[in-house]
Amino acid sequence: MSNDVDFDLSPDQWEALRTLRNPTSGGRLSRAYLIESLVKLGLVVVNDGVPAMTPTGRKVLVRGSCRLLDLVA
Repeated sequence: MSNDVDFDLSPDQWEALRTLRNPTSGGRLSRAYLIESLVKLGLVVVNDGVPAMTPTGRKVLVRGSCRLLDLVA
């Protein structure tokens, strides 16, 4: 199994990525630096000022779901 989508993201980055999984949810990301950091990692793109998750970002979110559970606990 390939580890090409294994990223060591901060809790804030995980939360931002999780928020972007459903762009129509109305969730607002107030910290632009989080989006910029995810863009640099290739997990998010910004089109016309609107951030959207890349296919790689989706893979990271799915594979990192167990880490998200750790953040909740």
